[in-house]
Amino acid sequence: MNRDIIKELADRLADSSAVVIGAGAGLSASAGMSYAGRRFEENFPDFIARYHFSDMYSGGFYPFPSLEEHWAYWSRYIWINRYQDAPKPVYRDLLQLVKDKDYFVLTTNVDHCFQRAGFDKSRLFYTQGDYGLWQCARPCHNRTYDNAETVRRMVEEQKNLRIPSELVPRCPVCGGPMAMNLRCDSTFVQDAGWYRASERCRAFLQRHRGRHILFWELGVGGNTPGIIKYPFWQMTAENPKATYACINKVRAAAPPELAGRGISIEGDIGAVLALIAEEEAYDTGRTADLPHPHPTG
Repeated sequence: MNRDIIKELADRLADSSAVVIGAGAGLSASAGMSYAGRRFEENFPDFIARYHFSDMYSGGFYPFPSLEEHWAYWSRYIWINRYQDAPKPVYRDLLQLVKDKDYFVLTTNVDHCFQRAGFDKSRLFYTQGDYGLWQCARPCHNRTYDNAETVRRMVEEQKNLRIPSELVPRCPVCGGPMAMNLRCDSTFVQDAGWYRASERCRAFLQRHRGRHILFWELGVGGNTPGIIKYPFWQMTAENPKATYACINKVRAAAPPELAGRGISIEGDIGAVLALIAEEEAYDTGRTADLPHPHPTG
């Protein structure tokens, strides 16, 4: 990995008056939030045996024969991805790099890893929903509901791939089935909290317009580039004092229009963050508490 580019990013981070983090699935993948392989196999052996699912994500779309079985699967899915800590401390390492900055996080991730790692809730905008929220499946009204306690019971009380019928979530308004608050179609509910976070994001960007700001993209793929990637490119292009940085395991790139103000690094995000912390520590003479690079396997 090119240490000169690492140092350049560390220097741009140090010089920036504000940082906007744009985070995608690649950041959680670096933190060990794998939806396949050993993590999937250890948590869903019975569903794999019955349905031969290859990964957690594809199993989430399966048309289970009953709501009891549907929520048996999804409760485990929610529990390990929303309420358990990430296997690797990548999010906490990121927080250490930006905690003394004026920062804001825009993310398409729905696993809540930022808040569990200690990021300020008022500086987070989860644009695509939250595994910890339910909504009416229709939906008959624009409100979401915390699911932590019910999901815990679903996980504890399920047997033979089914939860007790009394735990099947029902809309408190119309009595119909509940669904995950995830943006997958036109039924996605943008509740009052969603709009407050959106406004905080807009105000943050307006407040730092024309200033030295780092638009820092982490693990963003090509599924929804209009949420983070393209706006980051555009806002950097419009502000000659801004820097755009992209870290991704593959296909990390900055457009040619941002030459001189665009940094791209291909590699494991956790390992890159550790190297940036190392550069910062050397610059300030603080090397005792450096994070160790995280294994990429």
